[in-house]
Amino acid sequence: MSGFVEKPEPIQVPGLVHLHTGKVRELYQNEAGDLVMVASDRMSAYDWVLPTEIPDKGRILTQLSLWWFDKLADLVPNHVIGTELPEGAPADWAGRTLVCKSLRMIPVECVARGYLTGSGLTEYDQTRTVCGLALPEGLVDGSELPGPIFTPATKAEVGEHDENVSYEEVARQVGAETAAHLRQATLAVYGRARDIARERGIILADTKFEFGFDGDTLVIADEVLTPDSSRFWPADQWQPGRAQPSYDKQFVRDWLTSAESGWDRHSEQPPPPLPERVVEATRVKYVEAYERLTGTPWS
Repeated sequence: MSGFVEKPEPIQVPGLVHLHTGKVRELYQNEAGDLVMVASDRMSAYDWVLPTEIPDKGRILTQLSLWWFDKLADLVPNHVIGTELPEGAPADWAGRTLVCKSLRMIPVECVARGYLTGSGLTEYDQTRTVCGLALPEGLVDGSELPGPIFTPATKAEVGEHDENVSYEEVARQVGAETAAHLRQATLAVYGRARDIARERGIILADTKFEFGFDGDTLVIADEVLTPDSSRFWPADQWQPGRAQPSYDKQFVRDWLTSAESGWDRHSEQPPPPLPERVVEATRVKYVEAYERLTGTPWS
């Protein structure tokens, strides 16, 4: 069992219909039929949405996504129409709200990996493959791969695990042409982002994207290249053979699995609230990722 420790009641706004509460985002539809995405400060870990929020997190995810959308616009169009607040929306929605095209979403998590870690490492240790792709012998946690690979996963509901699948399975589910387009777009965007991040002293180890169709046009959606959807490592501390320092929720994961938290992640008990020092350390990492990537101070 997992999911929300305390599922929030969505805010009701005149002229907006609430469609869905996700791990981080609330999704609405306006009277024109466009989607309104509002990024909360919620934090998820180990398939649970935690009871403690990280201040500014939703704004950082939104503003960083907008920065990346601009950098990637010549490679693939995105779903953003604007950032105006709907009339009657709470002031707290400022900076965390995107008005977006309504797309026919493709039910595939499009993951690109340039380095071996996480679920990819687990599979590699067992079979020397990731999503059915054979990899060389001798790789360890944090190894750079010979080249970036497309390792898709099925999208899971809140509280469930995404499941890695083969490219052939994606082609079976969505069709060979769409699968090929997804792989090409995913690797092109990863390659561009990897190079931009590298110039700023950051390794983009892996990342995941979501795509949908606007008519016949493939469009990138949701968030892109944030600490929630990517593994960012400081390049000057990269050392294969161990877990890497990272700009993400690792402080949260480490505390939850520590003796101090008193929580057993394999039990059915929900995780406890986070201590203030863990909240602040996590916020600092998100801010640092934003500032190093964009070159502008967070305010």
